Amino acid sequence: MIKRIFIVAAFLLVSTFTINAQDIAPHALGLRLGDSDGVWAEVSYQAGLSSDTRIEIDLGIRSRNSFSAVKLTGIYQWVFNIDGGLNWYVGPGIGGGLIDYDNGDDGLESFGFIAGDVGIEYSFDFPLLISLDFRPEIYFDDFGDDDLNFNVGVSARYQF
Repeated sequence: MIKRIFIVAAFLLVSTFTINAQDIAPHALGLRLGDSDGVWAEVSYQAGLSSDTRIEIDLGIRSRNSFSAVKLTGIYQWVFNIDGGLNWYVGPGIGGGLIDYDNGDDGLESFGFIAGDVGIEYSFDFPLLISLDFRPEIYFDDFGDDDLNFNVGVSARYQF
């Protein structure tokens, strides 16, 4: 009797995860606008790795009165379906870049960081994916005035 209950419970659990599995587009390409003490504009690419994981690569630029920078970010994401095309996602990341301070020094400086990412997205019936995410970033080198930045971003991507 206990064996049958265990088998039925295992079947129901597997069925639940199968029903809630979200098919991730093999590729998505678009734009992510982020805010981290100034506006970032990033070209964003996502590659589906499985039905519920993907990798995101973002190449961004930022310019302020005191510096200009180029930044590359890579994030591994787990995607969880909420309902229909509505998903939430979470994952760790790493990145780095080059910064040019506008202080008369002609040298470029490099920086590196680790990041986390949590967000919500909606995938339309046509190939558009929009998202809103929160990405805290901890910098290894001085970048601006802070070693910790809280980056909030909004994205629109074409899925193919």
